[in-house]
Amino acid sequence: MQPAPLTILGYTVTAVCFMYGVQLLRSPATARLGNRVAAVGMLLVVGITFGLIGGTSNWLYILPPMVIGAVIGAYAAHAVRMTAMPQMVALFNGMGGGSAALIAAQDFRSAVASGTAQPDITWAIMLSCFIGSISFSGSLIAFAKLQELISGRPMTYPLQRPVNATILLAIVAIAIYLIVVNQSLLLFAVLIVLSLLLGVLFVVPIGGADMPVIISLLNSFTGLAAAMTGFVLSNDVLIVSGALVGASGTILTLAMSRAMNRSLFNVLFSGFGAKVEAPGGAAGAEGGTIHPTTVEDVAPLLAFAQLVIFVPGYGMAVARAQHDVKELADELERRGVQVEYAIHPVAGRMPGHMNVLLAEANVPYPQLKEMDAVNPDFPRADVAVVIGANDVVNPAARTEPGSPIYGMPILNADQAKTVVVLKRSMAPGFAGVDNPLFYKPNTLMLFGDARQSIANLIAEVKHQ
Repeated sequence: MQPAPLTILGYTVTAVCFMYGVQLLRSPATARLGNRVAAVGMLLVVGITFGLIGGTSNWLYILPPMVIGAVIGAYAAHAVRMTAMPQMVALFNGMGGGSAALIAAQDFRSAVASGTAQPDITWAIMLSCFIGSISFSGSLIAFAKLQELISGRPMTYPLQRPVNATILLAIVAIAIYLIVVNQSLLLFAVLIVLSLLLGVLFVVPIGGADMPVIISLLNSFTGLAAAMTGFVLSNDVLIVSGALVGASGTILTLAMSRAMNRSLFNVLFSGFGAKVEAPGGAAGAEGGTIHPTTVEDVAPLLAFAQLVIFVPGYGMAVARAQHDVKELADELERRGVQVEYAIHPVAGRMPGHMNVLLAEANVPYPQLKEMDAVNPDFPRADVAVVIGANDVVNPAARTEPGSPIYGMPILNADQAKTVVVLKRSMAPGFAGVDNPLFYKPNTLMLFGDARQSIANLIAEVKHQ
């Protein structure tokens, strides 16, 4: 049955809203509007769907899950801290992939029962169930790693790749059999179980340092699963929106891999971060020594500087120090100090993590500078304040060919006149490698909780 003209028009408007919304997400200044535009598109398509199923008698099964889901979503949006946003993104992404797989699975069961399970539609069902299941279980593992329910380090075992390859070949063989030979519900259940298992085995060998890339990749998987479900349901807007999510997620995944100067294959299969180097003590690998400092010594450096660049990292997120950083920046600006924020593409645990945290603290968008824009400013900066960042400011990426992160573009914080590093200890970052920055003569180490250190700095700067 062909959709009515008004339905086609509504689907077209929805698709335009989604595409325009994604376009607006390219800049922190327009990201909120982009979310709202996309939400309008989603509201429109939900209304159209209600109109299409107006004659159904299954409202008792439809409305309660929608109400429960809406309540959970609204609660999560208000209760989950911005520091936990990566976990929530991973969890919600998994729910999307799982939903796509469940819808396709129900369509397969119905098609088998009615004798209409033909190859021209079962291929899309197999892909939707396969990709959606991987996205679901993989996202749950990513959530568990980010929430520290399981270790963030890569978990490997002997013959891991051959085992994964064998499972993948078994899934492909079962899918082909189900498409062209016999639509066995038992074999179909085996396919889903193997796909869920592969999703788990796919993510557990990947370390926390690579979680931003994995979240982006799993997001693209969810989009592809939704697009395949659109083919199953002959729903154009689901195909378009799923393809849009899949394409944008893939582009972002590749861009973040390039930001680390690594191939996607290396991210997925290298077990990066499995071997952890011993953290440096008082003396670094180059024979240098660390230079501990105090709030009383750092405050005058900031108060009488001309340019201060804040370099936020995951440590800032853990300490929930973004609002305190903004307050310190405001105090410095009142004293005539120019303030900038250096944003690395993979700082934190999800794409744009630092942008999200600083936007929550109402940091002006023009002060958020991406790596290529801010690196030329470091040589003239009086102070670079590194707040819980590690690998993204590690000079070994430029100078040590034997380092696992060699070649990764970094923020050139070490080129500032003085570098102040706020850190709890000398422990290495997610990459598990020592950081020569901490031992440079122009680097001062301010140990302690970042939020408390920033609060003490605010009080001390006010007395300068």
